[in-house]
Amino acid sequence: MKTFLEIVSERPTTTFEAGVFVLQQDEPCDQVLVLLEGEVEVLRDNLRVARTAEAGALFGEMSMLLGGFCTASVRTVSAARFVVINDPKTFFADSPVSCLHLAELLAHRLDALNRYLVDVKSQYEGHDHLGMIDSILGVLMHRQPRPKQPTSRVFELD
Repeated sequence: MKTFLEIVSERPTTTFEAGVFVLQQDEPCDQVLVLLEGEVEVLRDNLRVARTAEAGALFGEMSMLLGGFCTASVRTVSAARFVVINDPKTFFADSPVSCLHLAELLAHRLDALNRYLVDVKSQYEGHDHLGMIDSILGVLMHRQPRPKQPTSRVFELD
């Protein structure tokens, strides 16, 4: 079975020089980018929230899954080469390996966020901020997605 990077390596690539915004927060986003080479930073409200040079990192996936505009900006730190996936919902629906790759990346992010929030909660134990942190943790841990309109496409994994 092919790996995710082997699957996407069969698709066309594009290269951006350092300092280029490849995705812009609050702008329409109808594609997913897969980092193959180079380094990028992710900015939310002009604050850097992540930096990566990991081949296989995905950008634009939140927009695809949530059906909205880009949730963050992505800027190249060095020259970077990407695979551009147009019609990403179809791509991920047709590739169980790619869909699993996406799910694993999202699970890692959620786990890191949960560990961070628990750490913050332990640091503020006994302080006035604890109620706010408990409330945030409760919402994040138990939030259910809003129901969406049914789609005509059925997603099946082999």
